[in-house]
Amino acid sequence: MAPSRRSILSLLLFSPAAFAHRNSSARAPIIDVHLHAYSDDSFARPNPNPVTGIAPALRSEADHMQATLAALRRHNIVKGLVSNDSCPLDVLRRWRAAAPDLIVATPHIEGSPASPLPDIDMLVSEYQAGWLGAMGEISAQYGGLAPDDPKLAPYFALAEKLDLAVGVHTGLGPPGTPYGCCPDFRVTLGNPKLLEAVLIRHPKLRLNIMHGGWPYLQETKAIMNVYPQVHADLSVIDWIIPREEFHDHLRALMRAGFGKRLMFGSDQMLWPEAIGMAVEGIESARFLAPGQKRDIFYTNAARFLRLGGA
Repeated sequence: MAPSRRSILSLLLFSPAAFAHRNSSARAPIIDVHLHAYSDDSFARPNPNPVTGIAPALRSEADHMQATLAALRRHNIVKGLVSNDSCPLDVLRRWRAAAPDLIVATPHIEGSPASPLPDIDMLVSEYQAGWLGAMGEISAQYGGLAPDDPKLAPYFALAEKLDLAVGVHTGLGPPGTPYGCCPDFRVTLGNPKLLEAVLIRHPKLRLNIMHGGWPYLQETKAIMNVYPQVHADLSVIDWIIPREEFHDHLRALMRAGFGKRLMFGSDQMLWPEAIGMAVEGIESARFLAPGQKRDIFYTNAARFLRLGGA
């Protein structure tokens, strides 16, 4: 999904030093509804940041966690929903233990050979223990599953029963995904319209269309129009696709009347500097009024997650 944009300008614009300088002054609080944790094996040969072309210097789970937490605090991100991607729940436990006031742990659900579906009884037990706070990323598209696949039904039922906010991957994936990690991945499985059967079956489900449904703009607008419980985060598209394309998509969703249901997310993956790049993606949208940016950065997510005070 990443474009090739490795010019000197992008290297300067998106460098960690530039963001540290730009964000040295105090800013209003932010909620990041889309973050990831990884185990040590993900850093043996980490891929470079797809925008800057710079490979992370991180070499372990601990390095990545500390760098991500530092970036969150630098940008005054006061809550971050972290999914364990394809690694064990123990990784999430360590993140939450490191920053219990900041981190909301959310189990990853995929269903691919590399990331099998978690045992539902185990999840029930962990939610009852009180340390998991939401559900998703549900990235079943990478496992070749549509959202309404019967294999996913128990997870949506559990989320509705426990009144959990649920994030579902929509849109695209990295270039060549079916030829590499995920042979069952299909672009068509990322269409937000496939969420309708889930929403009909689970009318009380609080659902987040991750990645803003891009590039399925019309389908995203249709789902959000008919199902007012649905929100959308702007993760990854707010930094990884060309800025003009992102702003066009964001402007269209705002124009359609969804400004109170769009939420900030970074989807930083292996690159903690992407958090600042995502913040810049919203801040640089000159068509947004200050109050609209505040809604996207904080208020909408606080309401969606029922954090109070929103």
